[in-house]
Amino acid sequence: MVEKKNTIIADIEAGRTSLGIELGSTRIKAILIGSDYSVIGAGSYDWENQFEAGNWTYSLDMIWQGVQASYQNMVKELQESYGIALKKIGSIGFSGMMHGYLAFDKNDELLVPFRTWRNSGTEAAEEELTALFQHNIPQRWSIAHLYQAILNQEDHVSEINFLTTLSGYVHWKLTGEKVIGIGDASGMFPIDPLNKEYDAKMIQQFNQLVSKYTYQWQIEDILPEILTAGHEAGKLTKAGANLLDLSGNLQAGIPLCPPEGDAGTGMVATNSVAVHTGNISAGTSVFAMIVLEKALKQVHSEIDLVTTPTGSLVAMVHANNCSSEINAWVKLFKEFAQLSGNSMQTEQLFELLFSVALEGDLDVDGLLSYGYYSGENITGMNAGRPLFVRTPESHFNLANFMRLHLYSAFGALKIGMDILLKEEHVQIDQVVGHGGLFKTKEVGQRIVSSVMNAPVSVMETAGEGGAWGIALLASFMREKSTDKPLADYLNENVFIKNQATTVMADEKDVQGYEVFIKRYKQGLPIEQAAVDHLV
Repeated sequence: MVEKKNTIIADIEAGRTSLGIELGSTRIKAILIGSDYSVIGAGSYDWENQFEAGNWTYSLDMIWQGVQASYQNMVKELQESYGIALKKIGSIGFSGMMHGYLAFDKNDELLVPFRTWRNSGTEAAEEELTALFQHNIPQRWSIAHLYQAILNQEDHVSEINFLTTLSGYVHWKLTGEKVIGIGDASGMFPIDPLNKEYDAKMIQQFNQLVSKYTYQWQIEDILPEILTAGHEAGKLTKAGANLLDLSGNLQAGIPLCPPEGDAGTGMVATNSVAVHTGNISAGTSVFAMIVLEKALKQVHSEIDLVTTPTGSLVAMVHANNCSSEINAWVKLFKEFAQLSGNSMQTEQLFELLFSVALEGDLDVDGLLSYGYYSGENITGMNAGRPLFVRTPESHFNLANFMRLHLYSAFGALKIGMDILLKEEHVQIDQVVGHGGLFKTKEVGQRIVSSVMNAPVSVMETAGEGGAWGIALLASFMREKSTDKPLADYLNENVFIKNQATTVMADEKDVQGYEVFIKRYKQGLPIEQAAVDHLV
């Protein structure tokens, strides 16, 4: 232990470290890794989006308060563990929720409040752009938000000078560089995977589409410059150092890797950047990423085409809703436990309730729920109404109730995955799960294995998530002298000793979920009725 501590202190003092900060939907997390890629310090900050003026948003003040707090909490842990005031770092990377709309004018002022990925009011833009490009443009993509603002005749559009994502915004303010990682860029505008740039034909098509509005900008002029993993994306300025570290201890001049989206950092954190590998991230939203060998045969509205941080084509099935409804029920059970005089920690409740779910009927016997807190593009819902319904004959007990909500959390995802697997016949050799729903041993893995009819692994490091993933990308950039491809770098340097547990659902589990998903699809008009009539 003394030797390990001395090694960590030496890494910190010599700058053989990488910092990753990821801005997730409910938590901002900062992780510092050492020369062996393990975590030597961590800090976090909880936050929630706000629903204001018809949009889900976070204010810029909230963003910086969270980034600063997570960094400060990480520094405090280092000070307490190693007695060191952090002054220099080998490399830094920022990751954030993909998509959304952050538009700035020529004076670098935000034109309208940040519109996050969670907003689903861009249906007209989605339909028109998908038809124009012959490429699926989901409602949450930045280009859909921009074109919808144009269709809405919003005055601010003519003043746009720069359009970026959450990670791109933070990176810009700390370095002065208007750049973005290719994975995050692929959620703004379609990418040409051969040239690793925005698709030139679609750029031309979009400019022609909006030419009648006589804006002073062309779309290529307001999008951030694309960089792939391994490239330096600027250095921390003095002003940036003071913005990140309120103590003033952090030195300027630290190199930063390209800012990335949470999908890309999830791929890195789960060693899923090679062809035929995939990962599934389950939290407030849920998405599955499968690295493709070749392009899909058809355009599917349920499947996004994005890229790895190195630009390889990825099929992404993204559902806006996943764990929120489960969290709400667990909170209710916690209130009951407190009322009964048997108070339990939230983690204990999750483990207890998740474990009992495996005792439920494999088809949950007629129970049905939709955990839609917001609209759900895959099922065509433009707003959310959490809903639970059952028949009088249903076997209504706690095991079925909890299994139902785990099933429902992946219902929309299942619809998209079936297209990918059954219609496009995409090969998947490995799926790695990460996120809160995988913390309870085996339960989340077994449910997801039923959804995907494939083995699902969870790594020892999976709990570190995207913050660790972007720290690894920062480390990859710093060590790029090895000239290894990212997949080889991860296999041979980072994950060579990593342990994983793998679960494969049996055939009865798979069949049970198939019965449920048929009922889930049949019941969608019930959810639509709730959206239409419950206000």
